[in-house]
Amino acid sequence: MSDYAPAYEKTTPGSPSKAHPDPNNTYDNADVEKATGRYVAPDGVTVEGAGGVIAAGGDDVHGHVQRTLKQRHMAMIALGGAIGTGLFVGSGSALNTGGPVGLWLGYSIMGGLVYSMMVALGEMATLYPVSGGFTHYASRFVDPSLGFALGFNYWYSYAITIPTELVAAAIVISYWDAASTHTAAYIAALLVLVWAINLLGARAYGETEFWFSSIKVITIVGLIILGIVLMCGGGPNHDAIGFRYWRNPGPFNYISIDGGDAVVGGSWGQFLAFWDVFVQAAFSFIGTEIIGTTLGEAQNPRKAVPKAIRRVFYRLLFFYVGGTFVISVLVPYTDPRLLNGSGTATSSPFVIAINNAGIKALPSIINAVILVSAWSAANSDLYASSRTLYALALEGKMPRIFRKCTKSGLPIWCVVITGLFGLLGFMDTGGDTAQQAFDWLYNLSAVTGLLTWWAILLSYLRFYYGLRKQGLSRHDFVYKAPFQPYLSWFGFAMFSIIIFFNGFTVFMKGNWDTGNFFAAYISVFIFFIVWAAWKIGKRTKWIPLDQIDFMTGRRELDEMEEQDQATYTTDKWYQKVMSILF
Repeated sequence: MSDYAPAYEKTTPGSPSKAHPDPNNTYDNADVEKATGRYVAPDGVTVEGAGGVIAAGGDDVHGHVQRTLKQRHMAMIALGGAIGTGLFVGSGSALNTGGPVGLWLGYSIMGGLVYSMMVALGEMATLYPVSGGFTHYASRFVDPSLGFALGFNYWYSYAITIPTELVAAAIVISYWDAASTHTAAYIAALLVLVWAINLLGARAYGETEFWFSSIKVITIVGLIILGIVLMCGGGPNHDAIGFRYWRNPGPFNYISIDGGDAVVGGSWGQFLAFWDVFVQAAFSFIGTEIIGTTLGEAQNPRKAVPKAIRRVFYRLLFFYVGGTFVISVLVPYTDPRLLNGSGTATSSPFVIAINNAGIKALPSIINAVILVSAWSAANSDLYASSRTLYALALEGKMPRIFRKCTKSGLPIWCVVITGLFGLLGFMDTGGDTAQQAFDWLYNLSAVTGLLTWWAILLSYLRFYYGLRKQGLSRHDFVYKAPFQPYLSWFGFAMFSIIIFFNGFTVFMKGNWDTGNFFAAYISVFIFFIVWAAWKIGKRTKWIPLDQIDFMTGRRELDEMEEQDQATYTTDKWYQKVMSILF
């Protein structure tokens, strides 16, 4: 039994406990909590917190989601969320910006920062695997207004990204079919598939993502191996490239000014170019946190979550460090094809390297994988945004209609309303005015992923220091984030700097662009405006460390863990193999 359990059991109705001294009586008495499973947030809103632990939230009237995602689904959802067009295509622009060493260092260091966020999320998620994940932690450990701002922005961010990914997928198809009149038809077909998968429920989504993520993983592993072969001269032209492009045109590029007509020279110009790549790398990793939205539907979460966290990071590091290394040695950063803006395989640095080596068939195969990546991202966007909307409804921060679940556990109205955002993809086919309007809608959420990571680390730091303040030990936790609290402080500080300086290039000589400025900072302004509006409107308070609630739901969690240990065994040989792989 957890070290929290005795304190929970000793709490009498209406009395404060050591773990949660409740002088303002912001929580229902213990009898109500134990009878209903309801968690009363510090702003006075009753939510199905403890119910969320067992049944992932919900009630008899509205139903609840069900735990149908297996360990292999969780592993590949987290892994596939970060392997997509950012690595296959976007890395080409980053190579052009920073040079080969700048690219490799930028992505490698960013991988370490993402690790700081993932392990922090992993510890909280293992302890409290509830619907909404990080939005719940922000409300529970920091301030309910932060939870609302985080949840609302995350929901909108991923909802508006659905049509963006569908448009990207249609552009990828243009590699084979250049007829612009077919774009709307492709968007429609892809959107219907996204709707269908998500309406079938979490199990269908998990199975789809498992296989699509497997395709992406196999592809990137194959490209890394092929890159090493080409580097050593094993291609059809037998050109041993080695580190030729690290020497000429050089390891680092220089930051551009005056609209690209000039550069900042010297080490300072090289550092600024590296920093620009560093910021671009952050956007490529966005999606790793999606595992936090699956917690309410995960089987055996106290085992599945920490295993996914541990393994996903090292695999992501291998794919990004290995992938960007191969790119850096095979393609010079001065190659104009890196910036052709097509969005298809023709601008992929992997394809450029393959074409340079004289290999004919692979570009179409890679373009197919890029298509899978874009469609898979749209699929994940709908899942993550709909589950975030569901979590907000459970906490009383969205209308109760969004709590409605079908008998199979699908939050039906969350999926339907969020899925309608996909129709905005047709704006991209409606002329320049419609395209500009769509771009502005997307820019409203451009930095939300970074803000989410920032909020996760803030929540963890409050969680960590709340435990210390209340004299509670992390010793018996199923999963403990390493190097704490130093790693979280480092990640929190770095993400704060990255958010603040993410649009620094527009302030450089001759580079001002109003659209780029708003794309970089408008979502930051919106985030803090929404935070302040909910805080003022609901009069929420920053939760003191000695009043953070670590009790509610813990008994149910311990009971669930005991049941899971008996239910989810790995006695058969194929189960053991799957456990090792995933």
